[in-house]
Amino acid sequence: MPAAVVVDVVRTPSGKGKSGGGLSHVHPATLLAGVLADLVARNDLDPALVDDVIAGCVTQSGEQAFNIARTAVLAAGFPESVPATTVDRQCGSSQQAAHFAAQGVLAGAYDIAIACGVESMSRVPMFSSGQGADANRGPIAHRYPEGLVQQGISAEVIAARWKLERGVLDEFAARSHRLAADTAAAGGFDRELVAAGNLTADETIRPSTTVEGLAGLRPAFADERYRTRFPEIEWSITPGNSSPLTDGASAALIMSEEKASALGLRPRARFHSFAVTGDDPLLMLTAVVPATRKVLARGGLSIDDIDAYEVNEAFAPVPLVWAHELGADPDKLNPRGGAIALGHPLGASGIRILATMVNHLEQSGGRYGLMTMCEAGGLANATILERL
Repeated sequence: MPAAVVVDVVRTPSGKGKSGGGLSHVHPATLLAGVLADLVARNDLDPALVDDVIAGCVTQSGEQAFNIARTAVLAAGFPESVPATTVDRQCGSSQQAAHFAAQGVLAGAYDIAIACGVESMSRVPMFSSGQGADANRGPIAHRYPEGLVQQGISAEVIAARWKLERGVLDEFAARSHRLAADTAAAGGFDRELVAAGNLTADETIRPSTTVEGLAGLRPAFADERYRTRFPEIEWSITPGNSSPLTDGASAALIMSEEKASALGLRPRARFHSFAVTGDDPLLMLTAVVPATRKVLARGGLSIDDIDAYEVNEAFAPVPLVWAHELGADPDKLNPRGGAIALGHPLGASGIRILATMVNHLEQSGGRYGLMTMCEAGGLANATILERL
């Protein structure tokens, strides 16, 4: 079986996903086109050789509708012969795009593919495509008669059930900003970043963040309607220990090892194993735990074999529960900070995390990296990469 390898991976800086944010003036297809064009240019690759472009995008409405992957490919100046498609596995959309691209290589269907993602949360707000808390849930009301809840409530329930107090959540959030700020100051993100608009660095990192400052923030999801149903909730989730609304795009060049050799390109990592799974859609964010167990079993590895873990920080309880359930080394967890500091541009986050992880493995000398993301509906992808 041929190996599927990552030749290169890039991302835009993370822009604040609101009016006036550093990328809010850029059309999302233009954001994605920028990373696509940069990716092929810096590898001196003829884009006509690309067999497919697979993009993750969650809110596929407005400017992100009508197969934004194809629009971005054309906007990037790729030949019209290069196909493209857009996929949605919620927050794991571009991680799923990477799975599809690598699996296409392993199956022999592709020689070269690009997995990418984009989300402009300032221009195309969450839920504007009708994906609200109650969308499409009528057909499963008989199975969940009390109803499912939005992710913020799920995060509150998780924090309460795993007895994660507010101070612990805020401490983890402050750590995320500290690690991200230290990495940025040391130039650790430089190789993965490509300028977009007028933005050259992540504007979501707040180096001055402290636990004391975070303690003053009010809970973001407090709703007494849920008090009877979930009496354990303590209302601990705030804007400070959650990922911010973010704009961004990312892209990874994936091909067979043989094709990379033929083109004179040096692979940076290979895909070692993949997993995707479902879990309780009420808790929603806990599927990262069974997904990790599944990918480790498929890869014949233990958690101690992994040199770095990237667990998306949609909310602080997610990586903390993951680490507790897996018995993971906390020092290996999100060693450059995570989405609380680096942002969470939904459809782009999977490849953003892949970029950060590959660069960390190269700069630290680690061999294996594991990434996993919670996804709406109680889903999660997990991927293990091996540095080459």
